Amino acid sequence: MSEEIPDDGPIVLFDGVCTLCNGFVQFIIPRDTEERFYFASLQSDVGQRLLAKHDLPTDELESVVLIDGEDAYVKSGAIIRIATLLGGVYRLLWPLQYLPRRLRDFAYDFVADRRYRWFGKKDRCEMPETNGNVQARFLE
Repeated sequence: MSEEIPDDGPIVLFDGVCTLCNGFVQFIIPRDTEERFYFASLQSDVGQRLLAKHDLPTDELESVVLIDGEDAYVKSGAIIRIATLLGGVYRLLWPLQYLPRRLRDFAYDFVADRRYRWFGKKDRCEMPETNGNVQARFLE
């Protein structure tokens, strides 16, 4: 794990204590065959620095955030962009970007508001299960 912020790939910021969010990271890892995604918890120093750099709230940890170069995507926008970057069948989510963001984010918020109740919460941020050189793509 590194505290340096790479500039050569998109960075997924996720709620490190959320079981659903950790599961989403575990979903991305094997599908990221080009190994271009980096990961950091929203609660980490790196996560907090990236949120501040992109003028996003550092105290609201209710969204997956994707930092891709100078662009930041939140909530449904982040999910759609991640799916598009993964390619293959996941790219089929791309047309959802044309739905009104308010509608997309309503569905996102519906799940996000219930994620701890439905999927559970950890006491602290734990490193998701990884193998190979995946750990090097997790930022502290």
